[in-house]
Amino acid sequence: MQEYEYHRPVMLDEALGGLAIRPGGTYVDVTFGGGGHSRAILSALGSEGRLFAFDQDEDALANAIDDSRFVLINENFRYLKNFLRLHGVRRVDGILADLGVSSHQFDVAERGFSTRFDGALDLRMDRRGEMTAADLVNSLDESELARLLKLYGELPNAKQMARAIVKYRQEAGSPIQTTGELKAAVQRHLPRGMENKYLAMLFQALRIEVNGELEALKAMLQQACEVLEPGGRLVVISYHSLEDRLVKNFMRSGNFEGEVEKDFYGNVLSPIRMVSRGAVQAGEAELAVNNRARSARLRVGEKVEAENDSKAVPQNNR
Repeated sequence: MQEYEYHRPVMLDEALGGLAIRPGGTYVDVTFGGGGHSRAILSALGSEGRLFAFDQDEDALANAIDDSRFVLINENFRYLKNFLRLHGVRRVDGILADLGVSSHQFDVAERGFSTRFDGALDLRMDRRGEMTAADLVNSLDESELARLLKLYGELPNAKQMARAIVKYRQEAGSPIQTTGELKAAVQRHLPRGMENKYLAMLFQALRIEVNGELEALKAMLQQACEVLEPGGRLVVISYHSLEDRLVKNFMRSGNFEGEVEKDFYGNVLSPIRMVSRGAVQAGEAELAVNNRARSARLRVGEKVEAENDSKAVPQNNR
């Protein structure tokens, strides 16, 4: 399929199963990308069904689907509720989020997402944004940079990395502008045999900060509970522990700390209950053709039957 050239959808069957699609329902794909998940959702909908999709990357607009039941919104999913209301929608039956970077973004050198190429140190998913990764590495002092690399990249040697980056830009006498220059700055701090892993962690940290990814995810999850119909499904595919921890905690407790609150009778107080037993992972058949699925974790939540439902819900978590 043509959209697979842009991005191959991860755990497609599992995602559709998690949504439990009703033919006449209204659904949202908050990470449209190449449109693989959206096309599958549309194929499961009847003539009365509707699908709204979000993508902040203007490149994704080229994959828009010509279908009267479909609307593509070129915005960050942190504005989920506002833009649905702009289109006259207050309640939906299901929401799908496939987080992370699309294959297309990784494959375009000038976007700076991949460590394979020497391109501009950009990392913006929405190129209307002002701050780039180059701005970060050239403006933060050593302690601020180390904190960022530790917090969002979970780099064991974050301090050494930060020190090396600051030293490189000082000795060069000019800003770090490309992915190649950033790699050169930290080269001696990449453990032998783990060079790619450490570079991926470094780039992840910068990307998360540039795009405000974790704050956007929190905003989307909270708004999802507001717009979902009772019994509506929320399906989220995440690719690293920082994302997955937020999703797991939210689906388990309704908050991001994972602190389960109960009423006088011991019933869980949360607008959502976890449907999936732990995280669903891709099967061997998919891994054989889509290596990106290896780190994917899929979780399914369901909006409880009433806004203030106090029924206890079973929580089977990992």
